[in-house]
Formats: sequence, C-alpha cells, structure tokens
Amino acid sequence: MQFCPTCANLLLVEEAGQSVRFFCPTCPFVYNINHNITRNALLQKKRVDDVFGGKDAWKNAQQTETKCPKCEHNKAYFMQLQIRSADEPMTTFLRCAECGHNWRED
Repeated sequence: MQFCPTCANLLLVEEAGQSVRFFCPTCPFVYNINHNITRNALLQKKRVDDVFGGKDAWKNAQQTETKCPKCEHNKAYFMQLQIRSADEPMTTFLRCAECGHNWRED
C-alpha cells in the first residue's frame, strides 16, 4: 500500500495508455510506475499465553487411575478448566505420568 506524500491518502492504481501509475483521489499527485515495486515487511509472531499455565501448572495436579491412550500406563495427572460457557460442564485435561502425553475428556 502506498500513501500520498502530500495529503496522506491511500494511492490508487490506474492504467494510463501503456503505463501504470499511482494517483491520489483527493489531490493532483501522480506517480508513474516504471519498475516493479516490492516491499518486505517482517512480521512478528504474537506471544501466546499457555492455557495450562506453563510447566509449573502440572506440579500440584492430582493423580488418577486412567489408562493413557498412547502408552497404556495406568496413572495420569488431571486438571479441570472451564473452557466453554458457564452452563457447559468443565473439561478435564489429563497428562500421562509415564510418557507425558496430553489428552482431554469433555
């Protein structure tokens, strides 16, 4: 996106015969395009918070006897979170005590 240097409005593109040019719809500014115009913008990744509270969230989690779907171990840590609206039941998140596999039960 290019902006007008005099009035700061967004420049529009038009074909004028064999050439292409930027023009401002509010002032008489015109810029003829003689070559390819490229602009690279580096995007920064948005920092995402860990829903479970990071690595320390599982330290004080309670254990239950549930079979891990990955390694068939019989012990898992669990925590419950309200991830939907208040009238829906809580979701139980589990982590295998042996292999660390995470899964959830609705």
